[in-house]
Amino acid sequence: MSSDHKSQISALVSELNDHCYRYHVLGKPTISDAEYDRRYRELESLERDHPELIRADSPTQRVGGAPLSEFVTVKHRVPMLSLNNAMNEEEIQDFYGQLLRHLEDESAQIDFCVENKFDGVAITLTYENGVFVQGATRGDGFNGEDITVNLRTIRSIPLSLRWEQGKPPVLLEVRGEVLFLKTEFDALNVARVAAGEEPFANPRNAAAGSLRQLDPRITAARPLRFFAYGFGAVEGMAIPDSQYEGLKLIERCGFGVSPILAKVGGETGLLESYRSAMAGRFALPFEVDGVVLKVDSIALQERLGFRQRSPRWAIAAKFPPVEENTKLLNIEIQVGRTGALTPVAHLKPVRVGGVVVSRATLHNEDEIRRKGLKIGDTVVVRRQGDVIPAVIAPVLALRDGTETEFIFPNSCPECGSSIAKPEGDAVARCPNMRCPAQIEGRILHYASRGGADIEGLGDKIVELLLNEKLISGIADLYELKEAQLATLPGFGELSARNLCEAIAHSKTQPLHKFIFALGIRHVGERTALLLARSYPNIESLMRASVEELLEVKEIGEETAASIVSFFQDTEEVALVSRLLALGVTLTPPEQQGTALKGKSFVITGTLTSMGRKEAEGKVESLGGTISSSVSKKTSYVVVGSDPGSKATKARELGVTILDEEQFSEMVRK
Repeated sequence: MSSDHKSQISALVSELNDHCYRYHVLGKPTISDAEYDRRYRELESLERDHPELIRADSPTQRVGGAPLSEFVTVKHRVPMLSLNNAMNEEEIQDFYGQLLRHLEDESAQIDFCVENKFDGVAITLTYENGVFVQGATRGDGFNGEDITVNLRTIRSIPLSLRWEQGKPPVLLEVRGEVLFLKTEFDALNVARVAAGEEPFANPRNAAAGSLRQLDPRITAARPLRFFAYGFGAVEGMAIPDSQYEGLKLIERCGFGVSPILAKVGGETGLLESYRSAMAGRFALPFEVDGVVLKVDSIALQERLGFRQRSPRWAIAAKFPPVEENTKLLNIEIQVGRTGALTPVAHLKPVRVGGVVVSRATLHNEDEIRRKGLKIGDTVVVRRQGDVIPAVIAPVLALRDGTETEFIFPNSCPECGSSIAKPEGDAVARCPNMRCPAQIEGRILHYASRGGADIEGLGDKIVELLLNEKLISGIADLYELKEAQLATLPGFGELSARNLCEAIAHSKTQPLHKFIFALGIRHVGERTALLLARSYPNIESLMRASVEELLEVKEIGEETAASIVSFFQDTEEVALVSRLLALGVTLTPPEQQGTALKGKSFVITGTLTSMGRKEAEGKVESLGGTISSSVSKKTSYVVVGSDPGSKATKARELGVTILDEEQFSEMVRK
């Protein structure tokens, strides 16, 4: 081993890592790309000749090795807890007041550290003796997934700490978020469209998907960025007794941190920093949906302590919904799996809350009339976070007379059948069970995660299979052959085998998922679970009468009648029989545990990661109960977007409030 070669490699690694930091973190490169590439190739050549001298923090080690087969679970040394939310200035004031009351000192002056609330993916990075050794997702807060190989590809994550004095710490965990810059996300989507791929819906989803690639080369091709927001476990180093100074130390170690990082005092400082951040949110190079307010003193943080799953000393202050004006170009009718005709607004593309919006549901004909919308109107579109965009109202003052009324069709745009709209029903429907749109919708519903969960069977593949006449309904999926699929556009031997294996895997299903997958009107995931717990098999459910079904908890007359009507249809009965004959095996639902036994929940507002019924089903599967009203006996109130008065009542009664992220963690256990 040549000491000259070792010193050459060490010098090049240090130099290239420094240039990487200046380029990707500071945005202030000191050498040209060509010169960087020349030195990088020099390092590659030396390492190729002396592989025993390759260092773990060498920039050549950012991408390498074969794709993973799966991600390994990692237990966090220090839990990655979530934060409670404040939705307005009044709730920020409530947060401050709660701190004073907990400290039993109404006259105290508390200093806070103010940071951006990044709209990205939370991760933790582990450094041993200054070298990056492991990175993991947040997961459920206690356990995450090891995504080290993918995180190595992100050039704003240092492979070794910039440590200026003495030896680096034995162990240092840095927590933060991975995200896309706005311009780089837009450029990525432009490139995907040009390559014939679907554009990503929003930067956060794109970042999450990029980090969970089993092939790190895919992650490396995505322009991801990392920003740090705090420490995890630390050994062999004293951290400052200040959140603000701690982040400054992290910054000196080579990480990017919140651009609006500031230290403020008291309630007035909190409110002023919130207003200032809200005013400047759109000038930031990345998406944010609020600010994080943390008590600055670490000693005071320890004194304030934690609630069950969140620190008492910090809160995420969310910004209000984002609204923009754009043109309503047209209204298109979509036909769903139940035959429902849904009007969809086609909008002139507009960026709202970090996402380019070009479509939004208008729900039904009555909704269009109620809002007074006309084609050609300038309309107000609202969105916040991942909430589905909504057309709020037309801007009447901007009408110029060219706008036209939308005429709801009398016949199905897919099959031409006369539509039906029963009295008292807001939704018009196509009654033709053989309508192509309904068939496609039912297949997709059957294959969805809440149903048979057939991985890889998306809308484009279903459309292709129908167009090629390889399937005409759900049961045909189980007769597909690899050889048939391998010859289709976009398929090869591997993708054909993967899809056939996913379909075969779906042959064994819990009874409740099968009931949901059938697509019975008014039967969601929660209702399907209740039915599966009341009937031992699908045959007994098929024989049930309305009167018997009404004895099942929470099953009403409309749902009971829908179930009976479904199983009186000879085609539906034939479908179930054929699926069973093809080997579909149904297992009884298992209660996942008793973790929530004795706990009662009220859910208010819109949940974005799961439906209301799914959320209720998760609570009950863990032994908890669902209530429709808040009282002192309520254990938790789960608050989604646009919550009603139940959230206010919960605060008045001192009932624990969970945001969607906290709730998801709880039911994931």
